[in-house]
Amino acid sequence: MPHPAQTDRTMSFAPPLDQAHGLRRLFAHAQVCFVPVASNPHVAFGGLMLERLCSGFAECGVQTLVVDASERASAPAEMALLDLAACIEPLSAQVSYLAARGLPLKFVDATGSTHAFLQTVAEAAPECRVVLVHAAAADLCRLFGRASRADDASAVRPLLLADDHPTSVTHAYAAMKLLARRAGLLVHDLMLGVAEHSPRADRIAVQLAICADDFLGAVLRDWVRVDPATAATEAPSPALRRWIRERLQPSGHEGGAARGEMPMQMAVPAAGKRFAASNWAFN
Repeated sequence: MPHPAQTDRTMSFAPPLDQAHGLRRLFAHAQVCFVPVASNPHVAFGGLMLERLCSGFAECGVQTLVVDASERASAPAEMALLDLAACIEPLSAQVSYLAARGLPLKFVDATGSTHAFLQTVAEAAPECRVVLVHAAAADLCRLFGRASRADDASAVRPLLLADDHPTSVTHAYAAMKLLARRAGLLVHDLMLGVAEHSPRADRIAVQLAICADDFLGAVLRDWVRVDPATAATEAPSPALRRWIRERLQPSGHEGGAARGEMPMQMAVPAAGKRFAASNWAFN
């Protein structure tokens, strides 16, 4: 039987973990900006919209990871549950990508929450300050639901995607409804993939803001447009730049005066105008 001192020495000199493990632990508690992005299969240029988001964050010198758990994403690599960091693919100096369709459900706990997946992602990519979580609304509810965000509810503000086709707008509203009722997420943003001078963009934002207020008790806080015809190398629009700067602010320090391309105090018209406004988006 070994002497106790020998046992202690043996235990104290256990083989070290991999070199990256210490770095991940060091950054584990650093502030990471998680941006839930509700996927929309009816949006023709969803990938381009994510690309524009990444370009905007990169312009601010921020490392961004896109976690794609949407319906159309690729399945994760086989070793994702063993070494998630090894499955992250660098796309550029400041943007990385993780194929994660179905992966969050592998981390579900007894309460139905998959928040542990977000913690694992943060540890796997300690250099990334922004993590765009692109997933269906039901998956976002499990990731960012009430039980998961008890420590900082104000930091979670889903981003809805839509274009100027009615089916995409309807799907965006359905996502907002699910996030509001199932996860208690009542404040949302909207990104519209429409032409620069589309006459329907303002109408769509007004429509969603009215429905959010009237039927869900929710708020469409901000919105920006992305022109699908814009070259990928073109700089982000002033509105997108402002939205990105605001999202990078610490929770509770967002500016309150500036809003999207439509002032949000105009997003919910007076009661006498609501009926007419509610038909704008589809006419």
